[in-house]
Amino acid sequence: MKAYFLGTGTSQGIPVIGSNHPVCKSIDLKDKRLRVSIWISWDNYSYVIDCGPDFRQQMLSSDCQKVDGILFTHEHADHTAGIDDIRPFNFKQGEIPIYAHERVIKNLKQRFDYVFETVNKYPGAPSIQTNQVINNLPFTIGNKLVIPINVMHGNLQVFGYRVDDFAYLTDVKTIEKDEILKLKNLKVLVINALREEPHNTHFNLKEALDFITLLQPEKAYLTHISHNMGFHEEVQKTLPDNVFLAYDNLEIDL
Repeated sequence: MKAYFLGTGTSQGIPVIGSNHPVCKSIDLKDKRLRVSIWISWDNYSYVIDCGPDFRQQMLSSDCQKVDGILFTHEHADHTAGIDDIRPFNFKQGEIPIYAHERVIKNLKQRFDYVFETVNKYPGAPSIQTNQVINNLPFTIGNKLVIPINVMHGNLQVFGYRVDDFAYLTDVKTIEKDEILKLKNLKVLVINALREEPHNTHFNLKEALDFITLLQPEKAYLTHISHNMGFHEEVQKTLPDNVFLAYDNLEIDL
């Protein structure tokens, strides 16, 4: 299985519009971050976790040829606003399955009502098949089992996902002990780390590193990164040997 980091930035992306922050002015490509998303693939299967406003650009940059389904973590725009751009995959493949909490599906139906229309639906509109994700109820994508991980993004419930020995968690601030037990013996953990300063709804760098120390995965990759974290190359030098600051278009073997 492979994981391709489609985007590793926070909700505004980096560079931030109109910002003169030094990181936003950086010429290092590792400091340019699209909205957070990841593509996992194995055998002939291809799945994306989250589908934000940069989805079209990410599909073109990664040369992704098909999407067998989209797993949503939660309903915020930086994780869902690209749903209209699944249409080229629809035209080749038909309906695209999506997997999400019932609340997220209801939210998408409100915001993208034309996608879910059943009467006189516009023929060029996206076409999806909804699958509800329920905590403590694993489900199958392709030929692999997915374990949903229930976490909190401030006061908002968010799903992370574990597939084999790989887990992807973003927009985490707190997680209960029962959910932590689902993350034991990981080879690779991807976890959000917004910046060094504390934040109300996201892990900061220290919290992310403490969480990695608790879980002891073989390797960990930080994502959902703000420009306030600092320059990629400088931050990477401060991290433990098995912890890496992810960047857009990074591909890893799992």
